Amino acid sequence: MICNICPRKCNVDRSVKQGFCGVGENLKISRAALHFYEEPCISGESGSGTVFFSGCNLKCVYCQNKAISGGFGKEITESRLVEIFLQLQDKGANNINLVTPDHYALQIKSAIIKARGKGLKIPVVYNTSGYCDCDTIKALQDVVDVFLTDFKYVSSALSKKYSFCENYFDIASKALKQMFLQTGKPIYDENGIMQKGVIVRHLCLPQNKDDSKRVIEYVYNEYKDDVILSIMNQYTPMGECEFLELNRKLTDEEYQEIIDFAVELGVENAFVQEGETADESFIPDFETLEGV
Repeated sequence: MICNICPRKCNVDRSVKQGFCGVGENLKISRAALHFYEEPCISGESGSGTVFFSGCNLKCVYCQNKAISGGFGKEITESRLVEIFLQLQDKGANNINLVTPDHYALQIKSAIIKARGKGLKIPVVYNTSGYCDCDTIKALQDVVDVFLTDFKYVSSALSKKYSFCENYFDIASKALKQMFLQTGKPIYDENGIMQKGVIVRHLCLPQNKDDSKRVIEYVYNEYKDDVILSIMNQYTPMGECEFLELNRKLTDEEYQEIIDFAVELGVENAFVQEGETADESFIPDFETLEGV
């Protein structure tokens, strides 16, 4: 089957050749476990039932999950993925959290439908880079309940430099619009766990606070408080990068300036992180294939 499921439009047969995402046609995952480091309305106290898919269609130079974006993982069948969803629900997960799922979106959709036929009741969270094809998002109507999407850049120069996609803003803004059309305003259960809605994550990068402000301004002007902003300071250098500005953490001053800008803009419905979170590890261990 020729793959054009993401904006890369590789037009390759992934049964014989890998696409830009770096994986073939078979489902491949690196970890499936309860995860406690998402936003509070996703993880809650019980954890989010997170499945990390191998490969990625961005290949950011500062990737925080470099091991799995490079293809680390184990191939599994669709029936095994169904079992994993149900096992995570049995462990008390608040939701099924699909991390970097875009290049497997239609296979995942089929697995979700089958799992629901076998008793899956918790919400499904689509945890994506934001570099999504709108037709693929449309295909997930009534299957995905919550979109947890990155919005990395407004600047095409930065998106080209760091993520090899000059058209990131054009693609991500259209995808976000479609996500919102499909979920609407946030809906929570009695425990504050999101059942429907969109969370827009922005990872602030060192020495790039002006573009961070542009991202926040765009999202807020378009959606006000009908989507939840998550403004993150947890950027972690993953080894020496060719772009020297990325070889350090975000400073408290940079992050505070971005937060002050958001407040002055009128943002009220957002997650922010305390300074010490930049010293914590939010990156799971991808060496054990836990739960796979």
